[in-house]
Amino acid sequence: MRFGLRVRHRAMAGFATLLLPLAALVGLAGPAQPATPSSAPDAVDIATAPPPVQKVKLGYFIEWGVYGRNYHVKNLVTSGSAAKVTHINYAFGNVVDGKCAIGDSWADYEMPITADNSVSGKADTADQPLKGNFNQLRQLKAKYPHIKILWSFGGWSWSGGFTEAAKDPAAFARSCHDLVEDPRWADVFDGIDIDWEYPNACGLTCDTSDATAYADMMRALRTEFGSKYLVTAAVTADASPGGKIEAADYAGAARYLNWYNVMTYDFFGAWAANGPTAPHSALIPYNGIPQKGFTSAEAIAKYKSLGVPAKKLLLGIGFYGRGWTGVTQPAPGGTATGAAPGTYEAGFEDYKVLKTSCPATGTVGGTAYAHCGSEWWSYDTPATILGKMSWAKKQGLGGAFFWEFSGDTSNGELVKAINNGLR
Repeated sequence: MRFGLRVRHRAMAGFATLLLPLAALVGLAGPAQPATPSSAPDAVDIATAPPPVQKVKLGYFIEWGVYGRNYHVKNLVTSGSAAKVTHINYAFGNVVDGKCAIGDSWADYEMPITADNSVSGKADTADQPLKGNFNQLRQLKAKYPHIKILWSFGGWSWSGGFTEAAKDPAAFARSCHDLVEDPRWADVFDGIDIDWEYPNACGLTCDTSDATAYADMMRALRTEFGSKYLVTAAVTADASPGGKIEAADYAGAARYLNWYNVMTYDFFGAWAANGPTAPHSALIPYNGIPQKGFTSAEAIAKYKSLGVPAKKLLLGIGFYGRGWTGVTQPAPGGTATGAAPGTYEAGFEDYKVLKTSCPATGTVGGTAYAHCGSEWWSYDTPATILGKMSWAKKQGLGGAFFWEFSGDTSNGELVKAINNGLR
Protein backbone atom coordinates (compact mmCIF):
# COMPACT_ATOMS: atom_id res chain seq x y z
CA MET A 1 0.00 0.00 0.00
CA ARG A 2 0.99 3.61 -0.53
CA PHE A 3 1.42 4.27 3.18
CA GLY A 4 4.40 1.91 3.34
CA LEU A 5 6.43 4.41 1.33
CA ARG A 6 4.74 7.73 2.02
CA VAL A 7 5.39 8.18 5.69
CA ARG A 8 8.45 6.14 6.50
CA HIS A 9 10.40 7.51 9.45
CA ARG A 10 13.56 9.26 8.32
CA ALA A 11 16.37 10.16 10.68
CA MET A 12 18.33 12.56 8.49
CA ALA A 13 16.51 15.30 6.64
CA GLY A 14 19.62 15.87 4.54
CA PHE A 15 18.84 12.69 2.66
CA ALA A 16 15.77 13.99 0.92
CA THR A 17 15.01 11.06 -1.35
CA LEU A 18 16.54 7.74 -2.26
CA LEU A 19 17.22 9.04 -5.75
CA LEU A 20 19.39 12.04 -4.94
CA PRO A 21 23.16 11.62 -4.71
CA LEU A 22 24.79 12.08 -1.33
CA ALA A 23 26.77 15.09 -2.49
CA ALA A 24 23.55 16.97 -3.20
CA LEU A 25 22.09 16.17 0.19
CA VAL A 26 24.71 16.69 2.88
CA GLY A 27 24.16 20.05 4.54
CA LEU A 28 20.62 20.72 3.38
CA ALA A 29 19.94 22.60 6.57
CA GLY A 30 18.55 25.51 4.61
CA PRO A 31 18.41 29.14 5.73
CA ALA A 32 18.75 28.45 9.44
CA GLN A 33 19.11 31.21 12.00
CA PRO A 34 21.18 30.71 15.14
CA ALA A 35 19.16 28.74 17.66
CA THR A 36 18.28 31.13 20.47
CA PRO A 37 15.95 30.47 23.39
CA SER A 38 12.32 31.38 22.78
CA SER A 39 11.10 34.48 24.63
CA ALA A 40 7.40 34.05 25.32
CA PRO A 41 5.94 36.00 28.27
CA ASP A 42 6.09 34.38 31.68
CA ALA A 43 2.30 34.57 31.82
CA VAL A 44 1.99 31.70 29.34
CA ASP A 45 4.92 29.75 30.70
CA ILE A 46 4.48 26.53 32.67
CA ALA A 47 6.48 24.28 34.92
CA THR A 48 9.15 22.09 33.39
CA ALA A 49 7.77 18.75 32.17
CA PRO A 50 9.33 15.86 34.09
CA PRO A 51 11.51 13.24 32.41
CA PRO A 52 10.56 9.55 32.65
CA VAL A 53 11.02 7.99 36.08
CA GLN A 54 11.75 4.51 34.73
CA LYS A 55 13.49 3.46 31.52
CA VAL A 56 11.27 3.99 28.50
CA LYS A 57 11.00 1.10 26.01
CA LEU A 58 8.99 2.55 23.14
CA GLY A 59 8.05 1.17 19.76
CA TYR A 60 6.35 2.70 16.74
CA PHE A 61 3.24 0.96 15.39
CA ILE A 62 2.53 1.98 11.79
CA GLU A 63 -1.10 2.41 10.77
CA TRP A 64 -0.48 1.16 7.21
CA GLY A 65 1.07 -2.08 8.48
CA VAL A 66 -2.39 -3.68 8.44
CA TYR A 67 -2.30 -3.62 4.64
CA GLY A 68 0.60 -5.21 2.72
CA ARG A 69 2.56 -6.12 5.81
CA ASN A 70 -0.46 -7.82 7.40
CA TYR A 71 0.82 -6.68 10.80
CA HIS A 72 -1.88 -6.00 13.37
CA VAL A 73 -2.05 -4.86 16.98
CA LYS A 74 -2.63 -8.51 17.89
CA ASN A 75 0.91 -9.28 16.68
CA LEU A 76 2.21 -7.28 19.63
CA VAL A 77 0.58 -9.90 21.83
CA THR A 78 1.52 -13.06 19.92
CA SER A 79 5.17 -11.92 19.59
CA GLY A 80 5.44 -11.27 23.32
CA SER A 81 6.45 -7.67 22.64
CA ALA A 82 3.50 -6.01 24.38
CA ALA A 83 4.70 -7.33 27.73
CA LYS A 84 8.18 -5.87 27.13
CA VAL A 85 7.46 -2.28 26.06
CA THR A 86 6.29 0.63 28.15
CA HIS A 87 5.03 2.94 25.40
CA ILE A 88 3.73 2.79 21.83
CA ASN A 89 3.78 5.63 19.30
CA TYR A 90 0.96 5.27 16.77
CA ALA A 91 2.18 6.61 13.41
CA PHE A 92 1.04 8.79 11.85
CA GLY A 93 -1.51 11.52 12.15
CA ASN A 94 -1.32 14.20 9.47
CA VAL A 95 -0.91 17.99 9.73
CA VAL A 96 -3.24 19.82 7.34
CA ASP A 97 -3.99 23.56 7.13
CA GLY A 98 -2.08 24.16 10.33
CA LYS A 99 -4.03 21.57 12.33
CA CYS A 100 -3.70 17.99 13.48
CA ALA A 101 -5.68 15.68 11.20
CA ILE A 102 -6.50 12.01 10.69
CA GLY A 103 -3.92 10.15 8.64
CA ASP A 104 -5.90 7.15 7.38
CA SER A 105 -9.44 6.91 8.72
CA TRP A 106 -9.97 3.39 7.36
CA ALA A 107 -6.98 1.92 9.17
CA ASP A 108 -7.43 4.14 12.22
CA TYR A 109 -11.05 3.54 13.17
CA GLU A 110 -13.24 2.32 10.29
CA MET A 111 -11.80 -1.03 9.17
CA PRO A 112 -13.62 -4.05 10.66
CA ILE A 113 -11.12 -6.40 12.34
CA THR A 114 -11.67 -10.13 12.02
CA ALA A 115 -11.60 -12.45 15.00
CA ASP A 116 -8.26 -13.89 13.85
CA ASN A 117 -6.66 -10.43 13.96
CA SER A 118 -8.38 -9.15 17.08
CA VAL A 119 -6.68 -8.80 20.46
CA SER A 120 -9.89 -9.94 22.15
CA GLY A 121 -10.46 -12.79 19.71
CA LYS A 122 -13.82 -11.31 18.72
CA ALA A 123 -14.66 -9.87 15.31
CA ASP A 124 -15.89 -6.30 14.97
CA THR A 125 -19.58 -5.86 14.22
CA ALA A 126 -21.04 -3.63 11.52
CA ASP A 127 -22.70 -1.26 13.99
CA GLN A 128 -19.69 -1.00 16.29
CA PRO A 129 -18.93 2.70 16.99
CA LEU A 130 -15.14 2.26 16.96
CA LYS A 131 -13.26 -0.25 14.84
CA GLY A 132 -9.82 -0.44 13.24
CA ASN A 133 -6.49 0.08 14.97
CA PHE A 134 -7.88 2.44 17.59
CA ASN A 135 -10.26 -0.17 18.98
CA GLN A 136 -7.48 -2.77 18.92
CA LEU A 137 -5.22 -0.42 20.85
CA ARG A 138 -8.03 0.01 23.37
CA GLN A 139 -8.20 -3.77 23.76
CA LEU A 140 -4.41 -3.94 24.07
CA LYS A 141 -4.43 -1.42 26.92
CA ALA A 142 -7.11 -3.43 28.70
CA LYS A 143 -4.87 -6.50 28.47
CA TYR A 144 -1.64 -4.64 29.27
CA PRO A 145 -2.60 -1.65 31.46
CA HIS A 146 1.03 -0.65 31.94
CA ILE A 147 1.31 0.48 28.29
CA LYS A 148 0.95 4.17 27.45
CA ILE A 149 0.03 5.10 23.88
CA LEU A 150 0.93 8.34 22.11
CA TRP A 151 -0.40 9.54 18.79
CA SER A 152 2.48 10.63 16.58
CA PHE A 153 1.91 13.38 13.99
CA GLY A 154 3.98 14.24 10.95
CA GLY A 155 6.71 11.91 9.78
CA TRP A 156 8.84 12.23 6.67
CA SER A 157 6.02 12.77 4.17
CA TRP A 158 3.65 14.78 6.36
CA SER A 159 6.07 17.21 8.01
CA GLY A 160 5.39 19.93 5.44
CA GLY A 161 2.24 20.87 7.34
CA PHE A 162 4.19 22.05 10.37
CA THR A 163 5.30 25.24 8.63
CA GLU A 164 1.70 26.46 8.51
CA ALA A 165 1.05 25.14 12.03
CA ALA A 166 3.98 27.16 13.38
CA LYS A 167 2.25 30.42 12.34
CA ASP A 168 -0.33 29.92 15.11
CA PRO A 169 1.02 27.42 17.67
CA ALA A 170 -1.93 27.87 20.05
CA ALA A 171 -4.47 27.06 17.34
CA PHE A 172 -2.43 24.05 16.27
CA ALA A 173 -2.22 22.80 19.84
CA ARG A 174 -5.99 23.19 20.32
CA SER A 175 -6.66 21.20 17.17
CA CYS A 176 -4.36 18.42 18.34
CA HIS A 177 -5.97 18.28 21.77
CA ASP A 178 -9.45 18.19 20.21
CA LEU A 179 -8.45 15.30 17.96
CA VAL A 180 -6.63 13.27 20.60
CA GLU A 181 -9.54 13.83 22.99
CA ASP A 182 -12.25 12.98 20.47
CA PRO A 183 -14.93 11.16 22.54
CA ARG A 184 -14.77 8.16 20.22
CA TRP A 185 -11.20 7.32 21.27
CA ALA A 186 -10.29 9.66 24.14
CA ASP A 187 -9.43 6.69 26.37
CA VAL A 188 -6.93 5.26 23.87
CA PHE A 189 -4.22 7.92 23.94
CA ASP A 190 -2.03 9.08 26.80
CA GLY A 191 -0.18 11.76 24.91
CA ILE A 192 1.04 13.23 21.65
CA ASP A 193 4.32 12.89 19.76
CA ILE A 194 5.49 15.45 17.20
CA ASP A 195 7.66 14.19 14.33
CA TRP A 196 8.62 17.39 12.52
CA GLU A 197 11.28 16.64 9.90
CA TYR A 198 12.72 19.29 10.23
CA PRO A 199 12.15 22.68 11.91
CA ASN A 200 14.07 25.52 10.26
CA ALA A 201 15.77 22.99 7.99
CA CYS A 202 15.06 20.64 5.08
CA GLY A 203 13.54 17.19 4.82
CA LEU A 204 11.13 16.23 2.06
CA THR A 205 10.35 19.97 2.08
CA CYS A 206 12.18 22.91 3.59
CA ASP A 207 10.92 24.87 6.59
CA THR A 208 11.79 28.53 7.24
CA SER A 209 9.80 29.11 10.43
CA ASP A 210 12.97 30.39 12.17
CA ALA A 211 14.91 28.95 15.08
CA THR A 212 12.40 29.87 17.80
CA ALA A 213 9.34 28.30 16.19
CA TYR A 214 10.01 24.82 17.51
CA ALA A 215 10.11 25.84 21.15
CA ASP A 216 7.05 28.05 20.64
CA MET A 217 5.11 25.06 19.31
CA MET A 218 6.15 22.79 22.15
CA ARG A 219 5.22 25.42 24.72
CA ALA A 220 1.78 25.73 23.14
CA LEU A 221 1.28 21.96 23.14
CA ARG A 222 2.27 21.65 26.78
CA THR A 223 0.03 24.56 27.74
CA GLU A 224 -2.91 22.98 25.91
CA PHE A 225 -2.39 19.40 27.07
CA GLY A 226 -1.29 20.27 30.60
CA SER A 227 0.48 17.87 32.93
CA LYS A 228 -2.00 15.02 32.43
CA TYR A 229 -0.61 14.04 29.03
CA LEU A 230 2.78 13.03 27.73
CA VAL A 231 4.17 15.40 25.11
CA THR A 232 7.22 14.11 23.23
CA ALA A 233 9.01 14.61 19.91
CA ALA A 234 11.13 12.71 17.41
CA VAL A 235 14.21 14.75 16.52
CA THR A 236 17.13 14.78 14.14
CA ALA A 237 20.40 13.03 14.90
CA ASP A 238 22.46 15.23 12.56
CA ALA A 239 25.31 16.33 14.81
CA SER A 240 27.53 17.49 11.95
CA PRO A 241 29.03 20.98 12.22
CA GLY A 242 26.29 23.42 11.22
CA GLY A 243 23.84 20.52 10.96
CA LYS A 244 20.19 20.21 11.82
CA ILE A 245 20.57 20.00 15.60
CA GLU A 246 21.84 23.57 15.42
CA ALA A 247 18.92 24.80 13.29
CA ALA A 248 16.26 25.00 16.02
CA ASP A 249 15.99 25.65 19.75
CA TYR A 250 15.87 22.04 20.87
CA ALA A 251 17.23 22.94 24.30
CA GLY A 252 14.48 25.50 24.89
CA ALA A 253 11.79 23.14 23.64
CA ALA A 254 13.02 20.32 25.89
CA ARG A 255 11.58 22.11 28.91
CA TYR A 256 8.05 21.41 27.70
CA LEU A 257 8.60 17.82 26.63
CA ASN A 258 8.85 14.59 28.58
CA TRP A 259 11.50 13.26 26.21
CA TYR A 260 13.03 13.33 22.75
CA ASN A 261 13.18 10.30 20.46
CA VAL A 262 16.58 10.89 18.84
CA MET A 263 16.43 9.24 15.41
CA THR A 264 19.89 7.67 15.48
CA TYR A 265 19.54 5.70 12.25
CA ASP A 266 19.49 6.32 8.49
CA PHE A 267 22.84 8.10 8.65
CA PHE A 268 23.95 6.42 5.42
CA GLY A 269 22.24 4.43 2.69
CA ALA A 270 21.94 3.65 -1.00
CA TRP A 271 20.67 7.15 -1.86
CA ALA A 272 24.46 7.35 -2.40
CA ALA A 273 24.16 4.68 -5.09
CA ASN A 274 27.90 4.12 -5.58
CA GLY A 275 28.77 4.07 -1.89
CA PRO A 276 30.89 4.15 0.06
CA THR A 277 29.14 1.44 2.05
CA ALA A 278 28.62 2.49 5.64
CA PRO A 279 26.42 1.36 8.54
CA HIS A 280 23.25 3.42 8.77
CA SER A 281 23.15 3.35 12.58
CA ALA A 282 26.67 3.37 13.99
CA LEU A 283 26.84 3.97 17.73
CA ILE A 284 30.34 5.46 17.78
CA PRO A 285 32.73 6.88 15.16
CA TYR A 286 35.13 4.54 13.37
CA ASN A 287 38.05 4.97 10.97
CA GLY A 288 36.79 5.77 7.50
CA ILE A 289 33.29 6.94 8.40
CA PRO A 290 32.07 9.11 5.48
CA GLN A 291 30.69 12.02 7.53
CA LYS A 292 31.64 13.50 10.89
CA GLY A 293 28.73 13.83 13.28
CA PHE A 294 26.73 10.94 11.83
CA THR A 295 26.78 8.58 14.81
CA SER A 296 24.51 8.03 17.79
CA ALA A 297 27.15 9.02 20.33
CA GLU A 298 27.86 12.33 18.61
CA ALA A 299 24.16 13.17 18.39
CA ILE A 300 23.52 12.42 22.06
CA ALA A 301 26.63 14.35 23.09
CA LYS A 302 25.51 17.39 21.11
CA TYR A 303 22.06 17.47 22.70
CA LYS A 304 23.66 17.15 26.13
CA SER A 305 26.07 19.99 25.35
CA LEU A 306 23.10 22.21 24.52
CA GLY A 307 21.60 21.52 27.93
CA VAL A 308 19.04 18.81 27.15
CA PRO A 309 18.95 16.49 30.20
CA ALA A 310 20.19 12.96 29.51
CA LYS A 311 16.98 11.52 31.00
CA LYS A 312 15.01 13.32 28.29
CA LEU A 313 16.92 11.58 25.49
CA LEU A 314 15.96 8.17 24.09
CA LEU A 315 18.34 6.24 21.85
CA GLY A 316 16.83 5.18 18.51
CA ILE A 317 17.09 1.67 17.05
CA GLY A 318 16.05 0.67 13.53
CA PHE A 319 14.47 -2.76 13.10
CA TYR A 320 15.67 -2.86 9.50
CA GLY A 321 18.77 -2.67 7.37
CA ARG A 322 19.98 -0.51 4.52
CA GLY A 323 21.98 -2.03 1.72
CA TRP A 324 23.78 -1.81 -1.60
CA THR A 325 24.39 -4.17 -4.50
CA GLY A 326 27.42 -4.53 -6.77
CA VAL A 327 29.72 -4.61 -3.73
CA THR A 328 32.92 -6.68 -3.71
CA GLN A 329 34.55 -5.45 -0.49
CA PRO A 330 33.34 -7.22 2.67
CA ALA A 331 34.33 -4.40 5.04
CA PRO A 332 32.68 -0.95 5.12
CA GLY A 333 33.93 1.65 2.68
CA GLY A 334 33.45 -0.31 -0.52
CA THR A 335 32.03 0.88 -3.83
CA ALA A 336 28.62 -0.20 -5.12
CA THR A 337 26.45 0.01 -8.22
CA GLY A 338 23.11 0.81 -6.58
CA ALA A 339 20.54 -0.09 -3.98
CA ALA A 340 20.10 -3.73 -3.02
CA PRO A 341 16.64 -5.14 -3.77
CA GLY A 342 14.13 -4.99 -0.89
CA THR A 343 10.63 -6.27 -0.24
CA TYR A 344 9.02 -2.84 0.01
CA GLU A 345 11.73 -0.43 -1.06
CA ALA A 346 15.09 -0.72 -2.80
CA GLY A 347 17.96 -0.49 -0.32
CA PHE A 348 15.67 -1.27 2.63
CA GLU A 349 14.77 -4.57 4.28
CA ASP A 350 13.32 -5.76 7.59
CA TYR A 351 15.58 -7.38 10.17
CA LYS A 352 13.35 -10.47 10.19
CA VAL A 353 14.29 -11.05 6.54
CA LEU A 354 17.96 -10.07 6.69
CA LYS A 355 18.83 -12.28 9.65
CA THR A 356 18.50 -15.33 7.36
CA SER A 357 18.85 -13.88 3.84
CA CYS A 358 22.10 -12.02 4.60
CA PRO A 359 23.42 -12.88 8.09
CA ALA A 360 25.80 -10.48 9.81
CA THR A 361 29.47 -11.00 8.96
CA GLY A 362 31.06 -8.30 11.09
CA THR A 363 30.59 -5.30 13.37
CA VAL A 364 31.82 -1.72 13.14
CA GLY A 365 31.07 1.32 15.26
CA GLY A 366 28.86 -0.69 17.58
CA THR A 367 26.51 -2.06 14.92
CA ALA A 368 26.50 -5.00 12.50
CA TYR A 369 27.06 -5.35 8.76
CA ALA A 370 26.69 -8.22 6.32
CA HIS A 371 28.32 -9.07 2.99
CA CYS A 372 26.59 -11.79 0.98
CA GLY A 373 27.23 -12.28 -2.70
CA SER A 374 27.24 -8.83 -4.26
CA GLU A 375 25.09 -7.27 -1.51
CA TRP A 376 26.20 -5.32 1.56
CA TRP A 377 23.80 -4.51 4.40
CA SER A 378 23.98 -2.87 7.81
CA TYR A 379 21.55 -3.48 10.63
CA ASP A 380 21.31 -4.09 14.36
CA THR A 381 21.16 -7.57 15.85
CA PRO A 382 20.20 -8.68 19.37
CA ALA A 383 23.90 -8.61 20.28
CA THR A 384 24.54 -5.07 19.02
CA ILE A 385 21.31 -3.85 20.60
CA LEU A 386 22.47 -5.18 23.97
CA GLY A 387 25.68 -3.20 23.50
CA LYS A 388 23.75 -0.05 22.64
CA MET A 389 21.48 -0.45 25.66
CA SER A 390 24.50 -0.85 27.92
CA TRP A 391 25.91 2.37 26.47
CA ALA A 392 22.56 4.15 26.91
CA LYS A 393 22.46 3.22 30.59
CA LYS A 394 26.01 4.45 31.14
CA GLN A 395 25.03 7.75 29.52
CA GLY A 396 22.07 8.09 31.88
CA LEU A 397 19.56 8.20 29.01
CA GLY A 398 15.83 7.91 29.60
CA GLY A 399 15.62 4.68 27.60
CA ALA A 400 15.29 3.66 23.97
CA PHE A 401 12.77 3.56 21.14
CA PHE A 402 12.59 1.75 17.82
CA TRP A 403 11.18 2.00 14.32
CA GLU A 404 9.10 -0.18 14.06
CA PHE A 405 7.40 -3.35 15.40
CA SER A 406 6.74 -5.15 12.11
CA GLY A 407 10.44 -5.37 11.24
CA ASP A 408 11.07 -7.71 14.17
CA THR A 409 10.81 -11.50 14.15
CA SER A 410 7.53 -13.22 14.99
CA ASN A 411 8.85 -13.90 18.49
CA GLY A 412 10.03 -10.32 19.02
CA GLU A 413 13.73 -10.99 19.51
CA LEU A 414 14.81 -7.37 19.01
CA VAL A 415 12.24 -6.05 21.48
CA LYS A 416 13.45 -8.70 23.91
CA ALA A 417 17.03 -7.44 23.51
CA ILE A 418 15.97 -3.85 24.28
CA ASN A 419 14.02 -4.99 27.32
CA ASN A 420 16.86 -7.12 28.65
CA GLY A 421 19.45 -4.47 27.94
CA LEU A 422 17.63 -1.74 29.85
CA ARG A 423 17.02 -3.77 32.99
